[in-house]
Amino acid sequence: MTSPAPVVLVFLDPAVPAGRLADASQPQLMATDQGATRGDGIFESMLAVGGDVRKLQAHLDRLGGSAKALDLVIPAQDQWRAAIATGVAEHRSQHPAPSAAEDEVVVKLVATRGPEGADSPTCWVQVSPVGALGRRQREAGIDVILLDRGYDSDAAERAPWLLLGAKTLSYAVNMAALRHAHKQGADDVIFLSTDGRVLEGPTSTVLLAHVETVDDGAGARTVRRLITPQLDTGILPGTSQNALFSAAKAAGWELGYGPLEPQDLLDADAVWLISSIRLLAPVNHIDGKEIGTPALQKQLTAELNALYAGIQ
Repeated sequence: MTSPAPVVLVFLDPAVPAGRLADASQPQLMATDQGATRGDGIFESMLAVGGDVRKLQAHLDRLGGSAKALDLVIPAQDQWRAAIATGVAEHRSQHPAPSAAEDEVVVKLVATRGPEGADSPTCWVQVSPVGALGRRQREAGIDVILLDRGYDSDAAERAPWLLLGAKTLSYAVNMAALRHAHKQGADDVIFLSTDGRVLEGPTSTVLLAHVETVDDGAGARTVRRLITPQLDTGILPGTSQNALFSAAKAAGWELGYGPLEPQDLLDADAVWLISSIRLLAPVNHIDGKEIGTPALQKQLTAELNALYAGIQ
């Protein structure tokens, strides 16, 4: 039997400004908490490297946006920042990384509506190691299948109560999609709308790249173009995608937003699923079809990883 991963928990508590440390090996959540009984809550997952949390402000802003969508009143950002600092420092003290290359932890923020009848939410920060699978997929890439998500690309505007674009705890469908992919021999999923638009992965944002040589009269030049699906289709705004787009633009890449269809993925020179913890995972195959060419994919992945490494 394997030992559980070392986890540090810090609960947000108005009486403890830096957050209240809790024993992760002991029960901490009420059985009636609506996060557990109804999935009524929100979360964010961030990567901390060498003790520094990446894209912290972007994640806090998105947490606030999700809370607003759920009519959930959560603590102010400064309280979250204090609890995050406590959790990361405690984890580094208790469980130092074996090497600088492995000094990465997942920082997860969770807020639920609290136990039945409560007048305040339950909020905590969880700090734990990055899993080995995510590291491997960054390097080796992944095979993906396309799955119908069950709604059209206009559903978010037509039915805001579906909470499309909010990062809620109701992830049962996302996890079921991943289990289905694994049964098919794939690693991950790209969701499609019922009207054929590319959406997102269960835990990631879709990126694709085109590289072409153009001659605008001043001589031939190479154009690199990075594209992601449109946000108005109800997908979650990707903090990693947004940060990478900013860095890529500064490095001379052209940027674009959908609409995208499955054929656009198959015609791309490279496709990735990007998320805050796994980072850029190159897509090797979609529904069994090879994407781009391995050499170009490797080159573009290295270039984008170098850009992403400079993001804070």
